[in-house]
Amino acid sequence: MKFFIDTANLAQIKEAQALGVLDGVTTNPSLMAKEGITGKNNILKHYVDICNLTDGEVSAEVNAVDYDGMIREGEELAELHERIVVKLPMTQEGIKACKYFSDREIKTNMTLVFSAGQALLAAKAGATFVSPFIGRLDDVSTDGLNLIQEIREIYDNYGYETQILAASVRHTMHIINCAKIGADVMTGPLSVILGLLKHPLTDIGLAQFIADFEKGNK
Repeated sequence: MKFFIDTANLAQIKEAQALGVLDGVTTNPSLMAKEGITGKNNILKHYVDICNLTDGEVSAEVNAVDYDGMIREGEELAELHERIVVKLPMTQEGIKACKYFSDREIKTNMTLVFSAGQALLAAKAGATFVSPFIGRLDDVSTDGLNLIQEIREIYDNYGYETQILAASVRHTMHIINCAKIGADVMTGPLSVILGLLKHPLTDIGLAQFIADFEKGNK
């Protein structure tokens, strides 16, 4: 399973990269705004800065909602860096844009996916990644993990190469369960990735080792 970090914060990306487990980055306009990154030129520069911090793919989202606007913005984003993946909304215009980019071997990430049908269309259009938002589905009393399972079954049935990118990951069990049911990628905040390190028995065992070492060296 690939680990992406969902942020525009350069310090957090550096920390995740230092762990040695980072495979890529996902961002969106909201995450950019959270870091105070505004204005087209500043946003484009920030994407390049992110690409220079990681060896993996970086999803950069278009703001346009019309086909022509998505193509224009997507081409501009793709030209920024070889690691850029053009992130498109799961809409009729977005699917058209996905097909346009896939025909030109430009990587795409179809975002805001909430159904298996949407994921099927994205795969048929040649999407590199499809991003089901499992946390947001959980928020409305729908099983987000079940959607991952449905997409996995459909993709396996027909040999689609589109990667399932579990998005809106909220906690460590989201990661574990997504890994168990076959998601190709997960993206979440640094805190959730670091949460996988934590276990009380590890802390207790380490404390005992240190205490025994100190006793033996008195």
